[in-house]
Parts: sequence; structure tokens; C-alpha cells
Amino acid sequence: MPVAIAAFIALIGLLALLIVDHGPWTRPVVQAPAAIPTNETAAAAEAAGATVTPTDAKPANEPVPPGPKPVNPDAPKAPQ
Repeated sequence: MPVAIAAFIALIGLLALLIVDHGPWTRPVVQAPAAIPTNETAAAAEAAGATVTPTDAKPANEPVPPGPKPVNPDAPKAPQ
């Protein structure tokens, strides 16, 4: 009997999640690129008297291993 009660509560919870997440009131709102402010951080830094300078390029995470590059094997052919 406790398993049936737990299963019933889980089912009610699952249905509630589906209704809330996929109901007619959860339509995506697409904004135009002009509506997203992109210069607020630069303006705040300039107002504070800071200067913005680009950073150096990041080095590669791993060095290239010595020796020849391994070859990928051919894909197996489909049986005819």
C-alpha cells in the first residue's frame, strides 16, 4: 500500500511539472538584438576612470605530442 501511495504522489508531481513547464503561458519571448544592452559595462568602467585593454592570447592547453599523428581507421563497410 505505501508503494501505491508513493507512486500516486509521484504521478501527480510529474503531471504538475508537465503542466507548469509546458502550459500555454510559457511561450518563449524573443528579443531583438538592439534590445539587449551591450555597452553598460564599458560605460561604467569609463565613468569610474578605468581603462579597458585587451588581454594576451591564451596559450594552447596541451602541447603537441612528438611523433607522427595517429591515423583514424576506415569505417566498417556495410554487409551486402
